[in-house]
Amino acid sequence: MLAGDWYIPDDEELKEETRRRAELCAAYNAATTADDAERRAVLEQLIGDLGEDVTIRAPFQCDYGSRISIGPHTFINFNAVFLDAAQITVGAHGQIGPNVQLLTPTHELDTERRREGWEKGEPITIGDNVWLGGGVIVCPGVTIGSDTVVGAGAVVTKDLPSGVLAVGNPARVVRSL
Repeated sequence: MLAGDWYIPDDEELKEETRRRAELCAAYNAATTADDAERRAVLEQLIGDLGEDVTIRAPFQCDYGSRISIGPHTFINFNAVFLDAAQITVGAHGQIGPNVQLLTPTHELDTERRREGWEKGEPITIGDNVWLGGGVIVCPGVTIGSDTVVGAGAVVTKDLPSGVLAVGNPARVVRSL
């Protein structure tokens, strides 16, 4: 799985990681009135690499958490879903709108293998100073360059360069910034 190979996610080791993640997400999402230090402590157990001064508004969901890296001074709004079957990297000073989904898993196109449960993860990389508007979906294997803005509701299926505005489904560059 970590090498980007096909795998079946019902593995016992993965089930244990999923249990751990479920407990930590539940604790974090329930601690909305706890002090910042308490909430940060839960995030540090959940997220693989957590920069300083990161804000994640609950509810937040992920597959494992350990394959997520969030740079410093990044803000993630309500209802974010980070499916980290592969690495998800979010740079510094990012702005992630509500209901954003970062989806690394992909499933087999062959009907029989898909029915058997085969999947693999393709990493997502988001550069520094990126703003993802509300409801943006980033598909497996996508890289978004630094200083890029992705408009609300866009579905990002292919890499986006640095310093552009992209909108639509599929997301397309409409101008340089």
